[in-house]
Amino acid sequence: MSTELHLSDYLIAPDPGAARLTRAVAGHDETGAPVTINVVEERPLTIFLNRREIVTAMTIGDYPEYLALGFLRNQGMLSEDDQIIGVDYDDDIETVVVRTATETDYEDKLSRKTRTSGCAVGTVFGDMMEGLEGLTLPSTPVKTSWLYALSQKINRTPSLYLEAGAIHGTVLCEGDRPLVYMEDVGRHNAVDKVAGWMLDQGVSGADKILYTTGRLTSEMVIKTAQMGIPALVSRSGFTAWGVEIANEIGLTLIGRMRGQRFTCLAGEERLIRDVDPAHVTREDSKHRRKGADT
Repeated sequence: MSTELHLSDYLIAPDPGAARLTRAVAGHDETGAPVTINVVEERPLTIFLNRREIVTAMTIGDYPEYLALGFLRNQGMLSEDDQIIGVDYDDDIETVVVRTATETDYEDKLSRKTRTSGCAVGTVFGDMMEGLEGLTLPSTPVKTSWLYALSQKINRTPSLYLEAGAIHGTVLCEGDRPLVYMEDVGRHNAVDKVAGWMLDQGVSGADKILYTTGRLTSEMVIKTAQMGIPALVSRSGFTAWGVEIANEIGLTLIGRMRGQRFTCLAGEERLIRDVDPAHVTREDSKHRRKGADT
C-alpha cells in the first residue's frame, strides 16, 4: 500500500494560491489582537442550456464550464445521446451557456424542482429519482488498502480547504490513485465539476471511486450513481435515505473514514479487506481535515 504523495499523480489538483479564490480579510482573535486571514470568495455563476436560463449557483469560480456541464448532466438535463456543440463562458457576466444540437423544453422539469438540505446550490429536481430506474451499477470490488491510501494522500494534498477552510472537496479516484480533485463552497458543486470533467473527457465511472468531504446524503448518492461510479467514500456521516438508495442500486457506501476507521453501510460484499487496520498509519493531526461536515 503506497501512501507517498505525488501531486503529479493528479490530472487536476487544487491550486490554493490561485488568484480570485480567496481574499485577505482583517479581524481580531479571541484576545482582541488584530489578525488577517484568507477567506474563500463566493461569486454567482448563471448556467444556460441553449436559450433557457437554468440556475444561478454560488461558487468559487474555478472550472465554470465543468460545473455547468456536470450540473446539467446530474440533473438529467443532458443525456448521453445529446450532442454538445459548445460550452461558452463569459467572465464579465459570469455566465456559462451550454449548447446542444437539439433544443429541449424543460418547463415541466423546472416546475418540479425542490430544495434539498445541502449547502450552496443544493437544488434537485423532483424527478431525479426517475434516472435511477433500471440503473445497475457495476459490482466493482473495492480494496480497503485503496481506501486507506486515498485517505492519507488526499488529506495531505495542499488544498483551498487547508488554506482557508469553509470549503468542500470531491476527488475522482482509480484504485489507490486520486485523479481529479475539485473544491467548492458546496459539496454538490464540487461533485458536478468532477461530473463535468468526466463528460467532457469521455471518462467512464465503472472502475472509479468518488471521495468526498461532505455528508453522504440522498443527493450525493444519486449524483454518484448517475455518474456511473459504483463506490462513494466520505470522512463524514450518512443520512438514512442515502443509505437506503445506495443499497437499492448496488452502490458501495463508506463513511466516517478517519485514520484507521471507517463504516460501510452498503456494499459490504464488495469490500476486499486486504490490510489489517492495526497496520495503517494513524492520521497526523496537522493534516487532519476538520469541520468538513458543516
